[in-house]
Amino acid sequence: MLSDLYFIDPKPAKGQEGPEHGVRLEVRELERGALKGTIYSAQPIAVGRPIWRVDLLESVDGTPGSFDRTHHHPEFTGWDPSSRVFDRALTADPLGWLSDRLTEAAGPLAVLDEADRGALRRAVPEIVEAAGRLLDGVRAGALGTAPSSGASLTDARAGWL
Repeated sequence: MLSDLYFIDPKPAKGQEGPEHGVRLEVRELERGALKGTIYSAQPIAVGRPIWRVDLLESVDGTPGSFDRTHHHPEFTGWDPSSRVFDRALTADPLGWLSDRLTEAAGPLAVLDEADRGALRRAVPEIVEAAGRLLDGVRAGALGTAPSSGASLTDARAGWL
């Protein structure tokens, strides 16, 4: 799942103060439900717990293209992610790093069965292209924007993910 994101942490770590925006990608479990009507009915699909997350984020007040807040969460405990993991290779080439990780389908993604890993590998070019388009929208000011409330924000999370 991909989404643009605007985020202000109410209890930021040192050096992570202030709003950030960008793109979040989460790999999630999907469950196919039983049909609720005829064989022609819509297929019920439940989006389940997260498996892995990468946040291609930057400080809102920072230099565009810096990827100064870009990180990933290699593990989840239930619905909560592990701490942010910063990686120089991820910051240097976020979309290339993303492509490599999804293509490898290793680490946390190794929980996927072989059919799902193969499907993921085949979808990598489209996923990376979509992430790039979302990043372009964030840079253009059309996505990853602050929620519209007249008040000063001390915490915020705007985006699907």
